[in-house]
Amino acid sequence: MVRALLIRGMLVGVVAAVFSFAVAKVFGESEVGRAIAFESAREAAEGVHGTELVPRALQNTIGLLTGLLAFGVALGGLFSLAYACAQGRLGALGARGTAAFVALAGFVGMYLVPALKYPANPPSIGNPDTIGERTSLYFTMMLIALSVVIGGCVTARRLTARFGAWDAALLALAGGLVIVGLAYYLLPQVHETPDAFPADVLWRFRVASLAINVTLWATIGLLFGALTDRALRASAAAGSPGGRGAPGAGSLVATEA
Repeated sequence: MVRALLIRGMLVGVVAAVFSFAVAKVFGESEVGRAIAFESAREAAEGVHGTELVPRALQNTIGLLTGLLAFGVALGGLFSLAYACAQGRLGALGARGTAAFVALAGFVGMYLVPALKYPANPPSIGNPDTIGERTSLYFTMMLIALSVVIGGCVTARRLTARFGAWDAALLALAGGLVIVGLAYYLLPQVHETPDAFPADVLWRFRVASLAINVTLWATIGLLFGALTDRALRASAAAGSPGGRGAPGAGSLVATEA
């Protein structure tokens, strides 16, 4: 049932958020601290004194965890709905394979493709007057990327009967790359990182951002797939004569559908 999948996805999102919080604390917070120190030193040199509305100690603990939990729950819920739409439509893939595929597609569409155009910057870097414009550009790129991913999957599936699975996937990939390339070219660039900002700090921050998102999506995909596969096998075993003889992966997908 979709309701069971939705609840499972939200709970898995909580676990993924906790793991992502650990990664953020270990790999990301030190770079954020260095970026804030750079910005504070620059403001002091210019005679500007900003006001810290939320203490830094609160931002990088409860604030960070709360934000990741909210995002993880929402993402897990959306993931479960995407899984419900994809199950049984990806050939012989069972619950684990379908969840892994949906997680990979979500990671590429919601993070990787947009981030290659508009990479993550530390929160203290950038002009605060353009944050609305930069956010709009990022979400525009994300919507384009998601449309390409979804459209590519649908196109590959429809072309499979004519060209075969491998060639159909390559044709869909080529078309998607063309659309993404045009979007990269047509959407404006954003260059707001100060010239004197340490390149190594910026690089490590972006690597940490990648690690956080990989952790989030991988946890959701793998854990959701494992729990769903286990639930399907238990349901199939309970419904079989004498409670024995669980069916194969293809039957499991058909059972849940």
